[in-house]
Amino acid sequence: MVRPDPKVLGAYLRARRERLRPADVGLPETARRRVPGLRREEIAMLAGISADYYLGLEQGRDRRPSAEVLAALARALRLDDAATRHLFALAGLSWPSRRPARRPQVSPGLRQLIDSWPMTPAFVQTHLFEILAVNPLARALSPLHVPGTNLVRAAFLDNDGPMGEPDLRPDLVACLRGLAGADVDDPELTELVGELSARSEPFRRMWAEHEVRGRTNGRMTIAHPRVGVLVLDFEGLIAPSAPGQQIVVYSARPGSPSEEALRRLAGLAGAGDPHRPARPGPHPPARTATASRYADGIFTVPSVATS
Repeated sequence: MVRPDPKVLGAYLRARRERLRPADVGLPETARRRVPGLRREEIAMLAGISADYYLGLEQGRDRRPSAEVLAALARALRLDDAATRHLFALAGLSWPSRRPARRPQVSPGLRQLIDSWPMTPAFVQTHLFEILAVNPLARALSPLHVPGTNLVRAAFLDNDGPMGEPDLRPDLVACLRGLAGADVDDPELTELVGELSARSEPFRRMWAEHEVRGRTNGRMTIAHPRVGVLVLDFEGLIAPSAPGQQIVVYSARPGSPSEEALRRLAGLAGAGDPHRPARPGPHPPARTATASRYADGIFTVPSVATS
């Protein structure tokens, strides 16, 4: 293999960056742009790496970018397979064959545990907030509580504003920032950050604030179309037997109206669609914006749980 030349790699990155327009990656167009194509800072943001690090790549100062960084840059630059293979070759690396990412498996023990809590909504999620398994009451609590849903993506892309009270999206972004600091080469993380940066202005703004914190508990208000408003506490529990997975549980204060609402929701969970709005009486109450979003299958409050 020919010895890689970091200056040639930098020239290639610069040329591909200058061919892109903001609209190509979902960024807003501005009236005045002093450079052709995208700015270096924009490519770095889309790739989930620092602007200084990307500048070093274009200037030929970094001689050993990792395969994970190159893959993130290929996604940010919208490179096809041939262009991605060439990018890896310029860095002196072989382009790894594409394999579909395998979703982490939930052990039978964890599934049995959350299913044994008929009065406690609970689900298992990854460190990137992708739901892996839910119990019946959690599924009844929100239409987004299904395996395969990424709660961060849902929080920013599935509605037009804050999801619930309070708005937990800043906490979600701060948790992702913490994860990025711990493992900047995580390809799933850089792909998620790149997608959200391209498609969500609120995410770009919150990501740029560089807040870093972990949060394993909190409280939120959920407006459910069948049982009304629930005020619930949530807690993220680390699963020692399953690294990278957490059990998220919801609870209501004993004797509260929310506890009674959970009991009614548990009954509905086995009697048809628990998300179908109740039939209105002679004088139906006015629909709030929150209840309307939930009835449309959009409203939920994502949980924040980090290890």
